[in-house]
Amino acid sequence: MVYVHFADGFEEIEAVAIVDVLRRGGIETVMVSITGNKVVTGSHDIPLVADMLFEEADYSKCEMIVLPGGMPGTTNLLAHAGLASEIVSFAENKKYLAAICAAPQIFGKLGILKGKKATCYPGLEEKLLGATALGDKVVIDGNIITSRGVGTAVEFGLALVGILKGKELAVELGKKMVVG
Repeated sequence: MVYVHFADGFEEIEAVAIVDVLRRGGIETVMVSITGNKVVTGSHDIPLVADMLFEEADYSKCEMIVLPGGMPGTTNLLAHAGLASEIVSFAENKKYLAAICAAPQIFGKLGILKGKKATCYPGLEEKLLGATALGDKVVIDGNIITSRGVGTAVEFGLALVGILKGKELAVELGKKMVVG
């Protein structure tokens, strides 16, 4: 099961593309609101209804935490102590952590990018504390998966499918979606 996290100010295309691709790949994907309300509003004033609240989530059943970017969504995700605690726990247990756009900086600020390769929205590389910043669309380094932004969201989602369900399915899905 994958938990995709939503805070007010999330980047709509990134969030919805990731959820869509994961679900197309047959992966149980749950949209988790950290706001205390299931209706979360994106950075372009598009409301989305999450599947559950953070307080209802069982992280022992989750195999991957995903963080969409956007502003102030990224700042709001970082400010949530409970989510930060889960991210650090996942890092310590080598469970999958994925973030796109501005959100990889959360991993940097939590100290889990030391010695890792990562990517993020152009211009935010210095916030990837401890990481070697790359300009690739998607970077996979062990259990940490990062991506650049809106234009890479579908490829990012396919990379997550590849990790969880195998590269063959990701390639097949990409062809069906006319990606690349």
